[in-house]
Amino acid sequence: MTGLSVADVLDLLGAFLVLVGCFLCFAAALGLLRFPDVVSRMHAATKPQTLGLIVLAAGVEVSLRSWASFGTLVLVAAFQLATAPVSAHLVGRTVYRTDQVRHELLVRDDLARDLEAAGFRLGPAPEDEQGPDAAEGDDRRLS
Repeated sequence: MTGLSVADVLDLLGAFLVLVGCFLCFAAALGLLRFPDVVSRMHAATKPQTLGLIVLAAGVEVSLRSWASFGTLVLVAAFQLATAPVSAHLVGRTVYRTDQVRHELLVRDDLARDLEAAGFRLGPAPEDEQGPDAAEGDDRRLS
């Protein structure tokens, strides 16, 4: 009777992790295609895709079992963790400030309340305040 060796178990675990990572990345791509607005797509582009890449990298490392690949895959995962939230924040901020958010899809809009309390108004400036002297007033806008 032959049993599975440690290498066989690690290969099976690595294959399973690679499949799970691929599924998460596929779910992120599907979300990019199917979600209705930029904010939802931004969520799909960052959360499952980042987790999918990290799980995929873990599966590759378990299969390869080498220190050289470990260092490279840790750098790839760290770079993904450092850049995805920053890019998502910038995209979300730009979308909100340019009023491209579908407000009817939002359950709660805390940012609008906070900006209003801080004295900001969303949207373009009225026609009479768009001249060069418009910035001199105390009224602040996001645009």
